[in-house]
Amino acid sequence: MRKLDPATMPLEELWQLYERLAKVLTDKITVKKRELQGRLAKLDRVEIVREAGSNLPPSLSLTNRVPRRKYPKVLPKYCNPLDPSQKWSGRGKRPKWVITALEAGQRLDDLKIKPAKKGDRKERPRGGRA
Repeated sequence: MRKLDPATMPLEELWQLYERLAKVLTDKITVKKRELQGRLAKLDRVEIVREAGSNLPPSLSLTNRVPRRKYPKVLPKYCNPLDPSQKWSGRGKRPKWVITALEAGQRLDDLKIKPAKKGDRKERPRGGRA
């Protein structure tokens, strides 16, 4: 393929080249636009299904997976000594107060919630017969 030098080409050849390039570019842009519109339509269908949630019959669902089972609530194991209202179960990402305490030289065992002694519990009235 010869190298084109637009500065030395006659006007008619330049114009023909321009028209060919414009047609090729138009065709490629049209194809790309259709492809992107198809992808967008698929994403819109996914969003509609997500919004509808479980209202759709299983035949229309995106996946045939069984829903995840419910896990029981995990009780906290660690407590912030500076702010006892901040607790952590030991699962997931460590809270900032745990990271700060560990950097300060404390151990994770130092932050554990101490089990209540039998005599420390307050008596609560029981709902029973009077």
